[in-house]
Amino acid sequence: MKVKLNEIEYEVIKDYKDAFNKEDIEALYLDYFKDYDYIVGDYAYSKLRLKGFCDKENSLFNSINDYKNVDDYIKNECAYECKYFILKKIEK
Repeated sequence: MKVKLNEIEYEVIKDYKDAFNKEDIEALYLDYFKDYDYIVGDYAYSKLRLKGFCDKENSLFNSINDYKNVDDYIKNECAYECKYFILKKIEK
């Protein structure tokens, strides 16, 4: 599924427990996220939290936002068995 946020197109590459809700994302999405290659959204206590991740080629890349660590982030930083989604920016 594809979604457009502030004129940037993303693909939903993971939607664990039907977490993806466009209205919730639009309420939190800031231009801050436009330079990230991926956005991870997770819910804890019915509140959505967003975090940006990058591929190595991205100028914002560092070990904290390395997309290769997204599974560790979900396991260690998110609520146990929380619902979450991953969006991947579609390059034009």
